[in-house]
Amino acid sequence: MFVSKSALEKEKSHVAGFKAEVAWVTRSGDKDLQEPIAIRPTSETIMYPFYQKWIRSHRDLPLKLNQWTNIVRWEFKDPTPFIRTREFLWQEGHTAHATCAEADKMVQDMLEVYRKVYEEVLAIPVIKGIKSEEEKFPGALYTTSVETILPSNGRGVQAATSHNLGQNFSKMFEIYFENEKHEKELVWQTSWGFTTRSIGIMVLMHGDDKGVVLPPRVAPTQAVLIPIFYKPEDNDKICAKLKELEVILQDVNVRTKVDDRTIYTPGWKFNHWELKGVPLRIELGMKDYEKSSVFVARRDTGEKVSIKWENIKKEIPELLEKIQNDMLNRAKKAVQDCIIKVSNWELFMQSLNQRKSCMAPWCKTEDCEKKIKERSIVESKEIAKTDPSILTGSVKTLNLPFDTEAILPGEKCFACDKPAACRALWGRSY
Repeated sequence: MFVSKSALEKEKSHVAGFKAEVAWVTRSGDKDLQEPIAIRPTSETIMYPFYQKWIRSHRDLPLKLNQWTNIVRWEFKDPTPFIRTREFLWQEGHTAHATCAEADKMVQDMLEVYRKVYEEVLAIPVIKGIKSEEEKFPGALYTTSVETILPSNGRGVQAATSHNLGQNFSKMFEIYFENEKHEKELVWQTSWGFTTRSIGIMVLMHGDDKGVVLPPRVAPTQAVLIPIFYKPEDNDKICAKLKELEVILQDVNVRTKVDDRTIYTPGWKFNHWELKGVPLRIELGMKDYEKSSVFVARRDTGEKVSIKWENIKKEIPELLEKIQNDMLNRAKKAVQDCIIKVSNWELFMQSLNQRKSCMAPWCKTEDCEKKIKERSIVESKEIAKTDPSILTGSVKTLNLPFDTEAILPGEKCFACDKPAACRALWGRSY
C-alpha cells in the first residue's frame, strides 16, 4: 500500500492528476524519513516495475491481473458514506497487450462487465461513454466510464471506469516484449476499477424512508419468514411449518431466514427486516395456516399477496425476478427523467438549478469545459442568494455517451457557439 515518491512521480501527467489527493508518510517513530512515502492513491506505479521484470516475450502476453485493494485519496469536498470517503476499497485490473486493438477490446469488455453488474445485479441503469480530455484518468490515452444519476438530487456519479493507458506507462517503466519477428516493442496497457461506491449508489438509488431496499440478486437474505401467533400453543406449529417452507424455498435457491425469536413482536420484526431491505416478507398466522397459505409482502412496493403452500416453490422465485426487473425499470425511468436535452446556456443553467443533468451539443474543447466549470459555479452561487434550494458548485462532463443522437449539420456548442463535435452528458457530481 506504499509507493516511493520517485516511483509515483515517474509518469508526470499521472502524478499531476493526483497531486492534491496524495497522503504522505513523512515520519517513522520520532525520526523523519529520508524520502516521503505515498499511501497508494492507485496502483499503476506500484505494479508496473514488476511488469517490466515479468514480460519478456510475446508469449507472456496478454498479462492480466486483478486485485482488491484499499486506496487513500486525501481530499474532502462533500463526504458521503461509500460515495466519497478518504479511504475506500476497490477492485482494480491491470493488463498488458501486444497491440492497441487488443487493449481497446479489453477496455470495452470490462466496461460491459461493469454495466452488467450495475444493471443486471444492482438494478441500476448506467450510461456508457468516453470521458472528456479534461476528465480522463491522468496518464491515460483515453478513459471510458459508466455513469448514473441519482434522482433524489440530480447529481451524477461515476460508477466505474476502464482506461486504455496506451504506451505512456510502458515507456516510463520500460515494459518491452520481443515480438514474433524478434523485434522489441512496448506493450499496450489497460487499467479498470469498480469500488465500494457501488454500495452507496445502490442505497441512494433504491432506498426509502424505511431503510435500504435491496435488489433480490444481491440481497443476502431474499425472503424472511415471520411467524404470527397470539397463543403460545400455536407457536411450535407455525414455526415448524415455516421451517418446512424454508427447506422448499432453499431447494429452488431462494436465500431465506426464519425469524422465530420470541423476544420481539411481529411488528418489531417487520420494521427490522424492512430497514435491512430484505425483498420479501413471508408471514404465517393461524388464519393463513388454516387456509394452507402464507401472506407475502414486497419490500420495494409494499404490495401484499396470498400464496398457497403448494405454489410457493414456483411463485416466490417468479416474484423475486419480477421485483428485480421492476426495480431496474423504475430506476431507468427516474434516471431518464433527470436528463434534460438542452441547446443553449439559459436552458442548461435552468435545468441544472432544477436538480437535473443535461445532454447538450458541445465543441469538445478543453478550454470550453474549463470555462463552463468556472461560469456555472459563479452563476449558481448568485442564484442561490435568492433561492437557497438550488445546488451550487461547478458543472462538468460526466461522459460523452456512446449511444446518443448524431450531431446535425450546423449544430452549435451550447456554451460557446462554435461548431458542435459531439453530445455530452453534463451535471453536478459527487
